[in-house]
Amino acid sequence: MTEALFETEINDFLRYLQSEKQLSPRTQESYRRDLGKLQQFCLDYQLTDLARLDGQHIRQFIALLHRKGLSGRSLQRTLSGVRTFFNYLLKTGKATINPTQGISAPKSAKPLPKTLDVDQVDQLLGIRGDDWLSVRDRAIFELFYSSGLRLSELTDLNLTDIDLQAHAVRVTGKGSKTRELPIGRYARDAIKKWLAIRDQEKIIDHQALFLSKQGKRLNPRTVQQRLKHYSLKQGMDNPINPHMLRHSFASHMLESSSDLRAVQELLGHANISTTQVYTHLDYQHLAKVYDKAHPRAQRKKDSHDLE
Repeated sequence: MTEALFETEINDFLRYLQSEKQLSPRTQESYRRDLGKLQQFCLDYQLTDLARLDGQHIRQFIALLHRKGLSGRSLQRTLSGVRTFFNYLLKTGKATINPTQGISAPKSAKPLPKTLDVDQVDQLLGIRGDDWLSVRDRAIFELFYSSGLRLSELTDLNLTDIDLQAHAVRVTGKGSKTRELPIGRYARDAIKKWLAIRDQEKIIDHQALFLSKQGKRLNPRTVQQRLKHYSLKQGMDNPINPHMLRHSFASHMLESSSDLRAVQELLGHANISTTQVYTHLDYQHLAKVYDKAHPRAQRKKDSHDLE
């Protein structure tokens, strides 16, 4: 047995990719690396006959790569390469089954949403100016953070959706489902100031709560650009997007209340599993507090430490 296990079949496959599929040398090399992993696996487990490879072997192969630390994306690419290889073997009569059929690679863990701490929110929302645009933008950003709205939910708001007397806003979310959300004091004050000067510019869309300079309903892209503009103007370390304000709202609510169901309702999540991502953020916050406060949270390193 040599390192060149299945080398003939793999070389034939690579020539097929070059002549028939006309794939680039870089793509061919990517296939070569992925199939090299399969070669090594088969060598280690003494699997010398391609025709005897089955789904269980492929699952073991992918599981082994996963334990070695390959990312979900790399695993998916490797599995795709092996699947294409076996499809070629089927086409040329060198295999009777494709053992990768019905097998999927583990997905990469979704990154946790980025959030702002309370001081950063105060820094961002400290917008000065009494001009039309500044007052409008301050009302938009305060409402984002106050009620945890999605970008589309905010731009879809009409004047009739706001009830300042009841301190509430009616939001139409995904699936055309509506929900009533509270509006905080800072957001109410900012919206009152906006409504007082909203009519100073021309109006085309009389229903829309937030308008562009042209008098039309505000475009979501414009909101993103304005938030980016102010985040840099206010000296934030990185540009801020609307989702970060929504995430910050959810994280801060959960830190204070620990009521996951309530946060789910406020965010308009159909499934609580979607909301549970914020419990990880909350844990990170608690872990930092613990590390700083608990007398035995951290031990001093000394010369006896191995690492």
